[in-house]
Amino acid sequence: MTDQQHARFRLDEVIHAPIRFSIVATLAKVDQAEFSAVRDAVQVSDSVLSKQVSLLEQAGYVTVKKGYVGKRPRTWLSLSAAGESALAAHVEALRAIAGG
Repeated sequence: MTDQQHARFRLDEVIHAPIRFSIVATLAKVDQAEFSAVRDAVQVSDSVLSKQVSLLEQAGYVTVKKGYVGKRPRTWLSLSAAGESALAAHVEALRAIAGG
C-alpha cells in the first residue's frame, strides 16, 4: 500500500459539479465573457447559470461585473486568479485519476 493519497482527494468540490466545471472551463479561455455568452456556451437557463455563478463567486473563483451597454444592463463574468489555480489543480487531479 502506498503512503500517497489518492488523486480524488485533490478534486475541488466546488468546480467538480458538471455545470460549474463547464462555466469555469469556458471562462478560462477568455479574459471576460458576457453572461449570455456563457449561458449559451454551457447550454443552461439564466436562472441555472445565475445560481451556479453565485456559488463560484462565493468561492472566489469567478468575478462578476455589472454595467450597461447603452441603456441595457449587462453582466460580465471572468475567472479570478484563485479560479485559474483551482481549475488547474482540479484538471491535474482528473488526469492523475485517469492515468494520464
